[in-house]
Amino acid sequence: MRLVPVSPLLDGQMLAKNIFNDNGQILLHSKVMLTSSLIKRLLQYNILYIYIEDDRTDDIIVKDIVSEETRQKALSRVHTTMSTLFNEQKCKPKLTSPKLAKEFNALFDDILGELSDNKQIMSHMVNIHRKDDYLYHHSVNVGILSAALGMALGYNNNDIRELGIGAMLHDIGKTKIPIDILNKPGKLTEEEFQIMKKHSEYGYDILKHEPGISLRTAHIAFQHHERYNGTGYPRQIINSDQHEFAKIVAITDVYDALISNRIYRTSYLPHEAFEMILGGGNYHFDHNIIKAFSENISIYPIGITVKLNTGELAVVSNIDANYPQRPTVRIISAPNGDNISAPYEIDLKTNLTVMIASVSIH
Repeated sequence: MRLVPVSPLLDGQMLAKNIFNDNGQILLHSKVMLTSSLIKRLLQYNILYIYIEDDRTDDIIVKDIVSEETRQKALSRVHTTMSTLFNEQKCKPKLTSPKLAKEFNALFDDILGELSDNKQIMSHMVNIHRKDDYLYHHSVNVGILSAALGMALGYNNNDIRELGIGAMLHDIGKTKIPIDILNKPGKLTEEEFQIMKKHSEYGYDILKHEPGISLRTAHIAFQHHERYNGTGYPRQIINSDQHEFAKIVAITDVYDALISNRIYRTSYLPHEAFEMILGGGNYHFDHNIIKAFSENISIYPIGITVKLNTGELAVVSNIDANYPQRPTVRIISAPNGDNISAPYEIDLKTNLTVMIASVSIH
């Protein structure tokens, strides 16, 4: 399979991965044959990229770091939790379900089990969801990425669980922000931005009152917009005063936001988002955590098309976790643009004169 933009797709191409809505239900099944009406529907949903089947790359499998079943459970749980609060915006910010901690602990037991079984805990996926579903998918992505990063940093299971739950609920305070501000398609006014910034405090207040949710977990919601140099919010604290869990989520939150399709802008590709994160080392983010993050994120995800410095187009087919910037690629077209009848692979970590010049999704 390979990642392609939706706009130039033609009838008869086959979807390679399921597409989910905000509640974890399948919006469009894999193996469905795309028609002009389905392609139009995808564009109406503002889904810009999808994975398709391709004879030249049919053996390239893009796997998530957790199963589709577990991701569906997470989406459903986040959707239910946040929808409850959205429906109670005028009420005291307290969840109606006393099972919150139990349900999210059980969810992260599943996530921990799958991460433990995954020999290469790396995120290979490009975000594919509707713009309107951003909050729910973003929450789940940040939770899973943060848990994987906690595991890479050597945290014990209890720490990973508390980190992951806080990460998955880091934006829960947004359920207390007026919908017209939360979903505004353009730039917020200064007054609106000051209101939006309060979601960190609202989130902390919601979580600290939930039975079974630790204060460390609640502080992730409170501190995930703080920055290394004290320029964040709500308290402008510096690196030494920010909890390490919040430092992790500060990075995964920004990364996932950058690679997501938003109401007010299109998504960045993973390598572009990574460069932006890297540029914030020991300025916006803790450099040591960025280092661990860079070792567990595929900046050139499997299935993405790249252009090499030699002029060929290739599809990333495999990644060595020790050398994520030097993947194995499958050459599919010559420098003059002609398709290669027998695609072949090059391992960039052993072919040091060959480099990725750009990402070329087309």
